Amino acid sequence: MSTDKTQIRNAATVIVIRNRTGAPEILMGQRGAKAVFMPNKFVFPGGAVDAGDANIPLATPLGDPCGARLAEDADATLTHAITVAAIRELWEETGLILGVPGVWEGDVPLDWQTFAATGHVPTAAPLQFVFRAITPPGRPRRFDARFFLVDVADIATDPDDFSAACDELSHLQWVPLSRARGFDMPFITEVVLAEIEARAADPAPPASVPFFRNDDEESLFLRLRGHKASYES
Repeated sequence: MSTDKTQIRNAATVIVIRNRTGAPEILMGQRGAKAVFMPNKFVFPGGAVDAGDANIPLATPLGDPCGARLAEDADATLTHAITVAAIRELWEETGLILGVPGVWEGDVPLDWQTFAATGHVPTAAPLQFVFRAITPPGRPRRFDARFFLVDVADIATDPDDFSAACDELSHLQWVPLSRARGFDMPFITEVVLAEIEARAADPAPPASVPFFRNDDEESLFLRLRGHKASYES
């Protein structure tokens, strides 16, 4: 029986893609050498859900079928917070805005003030839920990570301007999808890349969402289809 007591935190990751019908590129950055989780690895922007994410208003929520699949085999009340976390992490780590022009109502939380100052409110409508994976036992940190794909056309700011990014990711760059595997990246990132490569030119949501469910007792590869209690291997 497993003795791994590491808390599994909900997390969100964003894969921004451009030139998807020509020579696709994806946005990646490198984690620091002193990072506890995946040091030096090239990754997509993302991170854990914060407690305050549940209270951030969205101009438009995540639509179906992505919303239904995100809620499958999960606490459906987390859907809003997970999508907000995706938008927040994208902003913090790259300086890119996934939002629409608008004015915030009431007081703006401290970690959203620079976002709001650009004249935008966050929107989850352009996000596509494309992958889910739970970090296997035995790691220093474990996440139940949801991966979202978004087209660069839905980014409200200059996609080459990373001046507002924090320093969590270095070497932010647009990587040709055909060359991305040459970077030092986590195994799960390679798996997600294979999914993105297979459907880069297709703007529609995937027919189903892959789910690597690494429980303490077993590891399963499932498919989320947006029907309650009906995910399939």
